[in-house]
Amino acid sequence: MKKTRMSRRAFLNAGSDAAKGSCIILTMPMILAACGQANDARTNNTDFRLLSEEEVLEYSAISARIIPSNATPGATEAGVIYFIDTVVADDREAEHQILKDGLVTLQSEATAQFGVASFYLLNEEQQDQLLRQIETSEFFNTIRFLTVAGMFSSPEYGGNRDKVGFELLGFTDQHAWQPPFGFYDADFAEKGE
Repeated sequence: MKKTRMSRRAFLNAGSDAAKGSCIILTMPMILAACGQANDARTNNTDFRLLSEEEVLEYSAISARIIPSNATPGATEAGVIYFIDTVVADDREAEHQILKDGLVTLQSEATAQFGVASFYLLNEEQQDQLLRQIETSEFFNTIRFLTVAGMFSSPEYGGNRDKVGFELLGFTDQHAWQPPFGFYDADFAEKGE
């Protein structure tokens, strides 16, 4: 398995783009709180707080196409559906309605184009085709943002199960960091001071 690493700058740029067009914007404290609740739900195998069984299947399929499982774990393995459920269940009725309306539209397109009533029943190529058609919609941008936030959040707060998101970034999660000896004094050492 070949590991590809993304630079921190590229990751931060991609992360800021993930929130564009989303009907849900989260601050870091909000993400951490949602992750904590999502982690409790995931580890205790509790029922989803708000999402219906159909929404769980559909949003899981969408997030699996946003961050697919291939040579590396993806959104499914990271458990981002618990993060999505936690965020949407946090007094976000209007945003949940936007997601439900977007899902109905997506399912209608699945029926019209492929004769299947559910997005998750389509093959990956068909799913990608439909998602490309809606990639500028508020619905898709919201699911994408929540997927990325759930994938790369701290595992202790939920999402990023088994640190699969950290692994993708090449991030080593450790308690403390030590700078290399003399790192901060390198310019003085070069001057002979």
